[in-house]
Amino acid sequence: MKKIIGLLILGWAVTVCSPRLKENQFLVENMMKGRPSQFRQILKNSDSLEVQIIYTQINRDSLNQPYFRSFYFNMDSTKYFYPASTVKLPMVLLALEKINHLQIQGLDKFTPMFHDSVYSGQVSVRKDSTSQSGLPSIAHYVKKILLVSDNDAYNRLYEFMGQEAANTILKNKGYNIRILHRLERPLKPDENRHTEAVRFEKNDSIIFSQPMLVNLDSIKPPRLVFQGNGYLKNGTQMINQPFDFTYKNSYSLHEQQEILKAILFPQAVDKKKRFNIPEADRKFVMQYMSQWPREAKFPTYSKDKAYRDAYCKFLYFGKTKRQAPTTMRIFNKVGDAYGYMIDNVYFVDFKNNIEFMLSAVINTNINGIYNDGIYAYQTLGYPFMRNLGRTIYHYEKKRKRKYKPDLSEFKLTYDQ
Repeated sequence: MKKIIGLLILGWAVTVCSPRLKENQFLVENMMKGRPSQFRQILKNSDSLEVQIIYTQINRDSLNQPYFRSFYFNMDSTKYFYPASTVKLPMVLLALEKINHLQIQGLDKFTPMFHDSVYSGQVSVRKDSTSQSGLPSIAHYVKKILLVSDNDAYNRLYEFMGQEAANTILKNKGYNIRILHRLERPLKPDENRHTEAVRFEKNDSIIFSQPMLVNLDSIKPPRLVFQGNGYLKNGTQMINQPFDFTYKNSYSLHEQQEILKAILFPQAVDKKKRFNIPEADRKFVMQYMSQWPREAKFPTYSKDKAYRDAYCKFLYFGKTKRQAPTTMRIFNKVGDAYGYMIDNVYFVDFKNNIEFMLSAVINTNINGIYNDGIYAYQTLGYPFMRNLGRTIYHYEKKRKRKYKPDLSEFKLTYDQ
């Protein structure tokens, strides 16, 4: 009897120490407060670290229709952060939509695509040694973007879309996104307004030819954006004034989750915001967005130890080198540059019937100096992403649902 009473008292004490979390506007913050060893620094410095979080629950009805409920932490879509590689996902969708819209016989995402340099800062492309055919194509660029976030692959789709069309189409769909430049190629605004000539060929015959596209409008920024305390110019010269992000890409966390929702749950978003691509292309995106690099055949990443399962899967996995559980899949797009670290995911656990969306950004540039390469990705960024993803996952594992979700739509066939 004493033992039973003791257990009851212990259980009461645990309940008192760990009260049930209320699903209100402070849910995410309270989850982090419940793990002070992991999030004390994040909570104390959330503004200076520019942390923003969106956690979206997904509940299904009796017909398996999804309903979304979002919880926010420190969210402010007017605050700028550099989106890095996250802009690659909308570019993928725009390129696939354009190919479909052209409706040219013999032209699809697998048709070999070549680039010709016709203006300053441009680079011609004739081959791609990582593809099965040895030739570049939109499909192959999409694979490389979604599998390992390849920068050159994004740039090639940027050339195909053109700066003006990319921004105009996104705006017309209702997205507040600005895509103004290529990645990992420091070019002048004028050079970024001019894109390479593109042609699609099959059996030595030109199926479609696109001349250089020029954005005659400079796309005036809505406001000036300066960040930090200083920056290195040309790698050595210290400039003691904030770094200018005014003409850099802009893509808020809210828009990132909306884009992800538009491709994974098209019926759940306004028709205007959907991307007009065939179902086969949508599944193609979903496959390579959730496929581990080691499962790819072309390109082959399995022999490169750098491309572990956690590569480009910040939330939940962080920097782990372990192989991912076979029952889990993460559909996402990450980005990291200038100290900013972003991940935007739809998480699925088939074994436990768990699904949720989670988007987060943190600025690991502690000293406020840009281009010096001194960013706390390893000590701050990766641990934050890992801890946040797992905190939400463990909450979801205990969360009761009226109807068990049918997640078969997200059980895809992978290359290997």
